[in-house]
Amino acid sequence: MSEPDPRESPWRRRSRQLVYENAWVSVLHDEVDRPDGQPGIYGVVHFLNHAVAIVAIDEHDRVALVGQWRYTIDRYSWELPEGGVPPDEVPLDGARRELREETGLSAGTWREIGKVAVSNSVTDELGTIFLATDLVAGDSSPDGTEDLRVRWVEFEAALAMIDAGEISDLLTIAGLERVARERR
Repeated sequence: MSEPDPRESPWRRRSRQLVYENAWVSVLHDEVDRPDGQPGIYGVVHFLNHAVAIVAIDEHDRVALVGQWRYTIDRYSWELPEGGVPPDEVPLDGARRELREETGLSAGTWREIGKVAVSNSVTDELGTIFLATDLVAGDSSPDGTEDLRVRWVEFEAALAMIDAGEISDLLTIAGLERVARERR
């Protein structure tokens, strides 16, 4: 059996309707022909911003985590500093801005360490993860929607938080695991 051409979709969109839109997302209802040729529907959550996450590691091998109540999952979440980058902003510039806004930190050294499709069965949201080092403290300025707590955790302890289920955010897990793989 031959591999399918990854550039050719087996899905065919017949129509698209905008169902809902706000400043961050739009929800689309597509009438489609499925890969088996049968008619179907598909809902797509389109994010207007590109997601970024920052693994900020200090000289003591501690990672900066940001805690906040996440409305969507109705619970407190420890995660990397992260946020959305509008289409007219370069992801690295957005990552610098998000790190400063959420933690007050700036970094002397930046490196892209990964790209992710956040939840590709229902959304087209893409994200980029950066490693930030040579950190300098400053004042944070979180958005009005953010009631943030910054916590410094030894890198290995942050990995243990993933194993214990204390960290469940995908970008955070991907970023920390990527750095851990590089260290092996």
